[in-house]
Amino acid sequence: MARLKEMYQNEIVDAMIKKFGYKNIMEVPKLDKIVINMGVGEAKDNAKVLDSAVRDLEIIAGQKVVTTKAKKSVANFKIRENMPIGCKVTLRGEKMYEFADRLINLALPRVRDFRGVNPNAFDGRGNYALGIKEQLIFPEIEYDKVDKVRGMDIIFVTTAKTDEEARELLTLFNMPFQK
Repeated sequence: MARLKEMYQNEIVDAMIKKFGYKNIMEVPKLDKIVINMGVGEAKDNAKVLDSAVRDLEIIAGQKVVTTKAKKSVANFKIRENMPIGCKVTLRGEKMYEFADRLINLALPRVRDFRGVNPNAFDGRGNYALGIKEQLIFPEIEYDKVDKVRGMDIIFVTTAKTDEEARELLTLFNMPFQK
């Protein structure tokens, strides 16, 4: 069982009830899912680029990845409708907690000049978005096998009603917010 999940079930629920005064344990916000998205703009010229991005994301997430296609044709970007231009994966349950643990405790501390993640990247409904500039911060990615450094977006979807609740939840998960 993932260490973060055990931590959530024990300490985090108690701390959230104490801080926000929930009457019922079901009111306590929890992590619903984590969505990892990698936009690969160069895929319009070279299909191999998307394949390597999919491979990297599958190694990082530990599960199958879905390729995303363009919804509209955009002449300025030379993109036609239904062209594959990225990939994404949605993590839930055990894999979600395991990924969050690896991200917070292993990957983020490996970022160069890391001072913490932006504490204001909440959407107003309790979801948090985090952008990463390179996939090399994950220990399972081998530096020699990377053809190009790519970034990704990681979205933490919570059941929290407000940003304050979501920020407290992620802080209790040891998310390193900037001071």
